Amino acid sequence: MKNDSALKSVAGTLTLLGIAAAAWAADDSWKASGSQAALATGCGQSAVAALDVLHSGGNAADAAVAALLVLSVTDSKNFCFGGEVPILVYDARRNVVEVIAGQGAAPRLATVEYFREHHGGLIPGDGHPATATVPAAMDALIVALDRFGTRTFEESASSTLAILDAHRDGWQPQMARTIRRLIDAERMGGGDRRRGLRLAADCFYRGPVARNLAAWSSGHGGLIRYSDLATHVTRIEEPVTVDYRGHAVFKCDTWTQGPYLLQTLRLLEQFDLRSLEHNGAPYVHLLAEAMKLGLADRDTYYGDPLFAEVPLQDLLSPRYADLRRPLIDLHRASLELRPGDPRANRSLLGIAPAEYRLPAEPLRDTTTCVVADRWGNVVAATPSGWGGVLAGETGIMLNSRLRSLNTWPGHPNCLEPGKRPRITLTPTLVFREGRPVAAISVAGGDQQDQVTLQLLLNHLEFGLKPAEAVTVPRFVTDHLVGSFNQTKPELGSLKLYPAFPQQVVSELKQRGHVVTTSRPPLGHPVMLVLDPASGVKSAAGDPAARRHARAY
Repeated sequence: MKNDSALKSVAGTLTLLGIAAAAWAADDSWKASGSQAALATGCGQSAVAALDVLHSGGNAADAAVAALLVLSVTDSKNFCFGGEVPILVYDARRNVVEVIAGQGAAPRLATVEYFREHHGGLIPGDGHPATATVPAAMDALIVALDRFGTRTFEESASSTLAILDAHRDGWQPQMARTIRRLIDAERMGGGDRRRGLRLAADCFYRGPVARNLAAWSSGHGGLIRYSDLATHVTRIEEPVTVDYRGHAVFKCDTWTQGPYLLQTLRLLEQFDLRSLEHNGAPYVHLLAEAMKLGLADRDTYYGDPLFAEVPLQDLLSPRYADLRRPLIDLHRASLELRPGDPRANRSLLGIAPAEYRLPAEPLRDTTTCVVADRWGNVVAATPSGWGGVLAGETGIMLNSRLRSLNTWPGHPNCLEPGKRPRITLTPTLVFREGRPVAAISVAGGDQQDQVTLQLLLNHLEFGLKPAEAVTVPRFVTDHLVGSFNQTKPELGSLKLYPAFPQQVVSELKQRGHVVTTSRPPLGHPVMLVLDPASGVKSAAGDPAARRHARAY
């Protein structure tokens, strides 16, 4: 696909966004490029905060932390301070990619028996204090600063405090007091940056903030207690990776949905995608059918690998992909859930999934952050935490992430005390010849890696730059077990932007897809591309999703 036709697709999409979104796109705040540094985030204030850090000598980790702290206020309904944030970091000095596993575990009181007794065996929806996992975002940001950054927590929180001090919402003065309490604890470090960071974390997880959070939770029907906070640990983990046509694609482990994207790439690597018309019916059909197979394995096998024996090596093996690939009918859409059996070397498991439960409530989504600096460091983070349960005078909103666990005995993602839920949050890094070339973060629940796959292929197969890749028409399927309260799959479903030509829609229907249209955005993506030859870093976020980018 040539760039001029891609730009026509972009223009067609923007026409559908309406006057407000078109004006947003016209001011170019959603795309940027530069030779030194670039970033894209979920709001303008976080983008400005991150750019200020980069201009003043901070690195990608410093900038990401500053942006994420701002987002916990400006986007508090999507990512709260008591939420979670998986982070992929490329450390250029050490030449390694590492995962900051910023997801909290289920409290000790969170058991299947508890929810059977008190909630009919179901984990309640948003707004209930018992749906919160241990807050993980604060410690994840401290670890990012300690392991990869150069700034103090106080320096990182300065932009956030300026916003909080404007007192636009009633909880903001309370949160400002909590952050200043953490800064006071940090100052007790006597100028030693790493000691101060540890003291700030201790204040939150083992000091007065933890005591206040635990007391509020105990008094309001929550399950978090002081011991849950005091024993919280942010793990540094190895990423999961596969090679896709000379590109190493990095994701977090199976406590996220990320590896299913890698499974899908394994399935697609034997197809000549460039011979297909970009976003033509055969192309959309092939991607949708491959994703369905990857999602079926996600729903069957994925869970916290500290608790469940996930056959990940087998799931990602070329041998297993070769077994599964013939299940893709190039002419007919699948209307079944078809997990495989990698342990027995079989293409199909042959066992129906558990009876599905409760319809999900509307999601409050997630937000996004990608940063690259002048030293070659790259960060991709997908922060989240929704629910809106305010923990009293702490000003801290807690998450509702327990909803991503189920209550099906024997399932890898079944609720257990201390287990991390299998979350949808799934940042991405891409390398070629040992050097980072792309970073992606997408908000949007089960749509996240569906959109990530399309952005990756837009760029790797069709040469689209970030501003084009995030705006050409997209599609998603709900042919999956919903990640929030395990909603029933919509078998054969395929949602398309209205910008898809009617001929494409008609052909997809003829192939058996249950096609509907949905106005943009489907998923809220940001993308960063680094050109090793020129040194130019280009960033963009979908203007329909009001993403922001900056560079210099």
